[in-house]
Formats: sequence, structure tokens, C-alpha cells
Amino acid sequence: MCLAIPGRILEIRGTDPLSRTGLVSFGGAVKEIHLVCTPGARALDYILVHAGLSLAVIDPAEASRLLETLGSPEQEHD
Repeated sequence: MCLAIPGRILEIRGTDPLSRTGLVSFGGAVKEIHLVCTPGARALDYILVHAGLSLAVIDPAEASRLLETLGSPEQEHD
């Protein structure tokens, strides 16, 4: 079974849709994530991430619900 974790894009790097990445915050931990599967993702969007790859852009309410379900101690708010 695989698990996708919600994170918030802090910064987008690059403009080529095939190599664009983003700095993504996961409750304070920041990782560089490939955005090839979410070409419409923008800075401050919430995304679902699995194995370093963004899978979908999600709305802030869904991100909050998922973080609560996962028991994240530190939720990010707008």
C-alpha cells in the first residue's frame, strides 16, 4: 500500500513542465518535489506527494482534513 502526504508549495523552480520542481513544506520539513504530474500547481498550493512526485493539487480544506487524519502535530494555515 502507498501513502500520499499533503504538503504546501513554498517556491517553484524552473519553467520547463518536464523538469519543474517545487520546495514543499511538510509541517516544517522542506523537500524538493517534482511537479511534472501537476503542471498547474503554483506557489502556496497544497499538493499530494508520493515518493518525491506531486500527484494532485488539493484545496486547503482537504489538506487540513488529511493532516488531521494523519495526526500531523503542525498544520499550516493561510
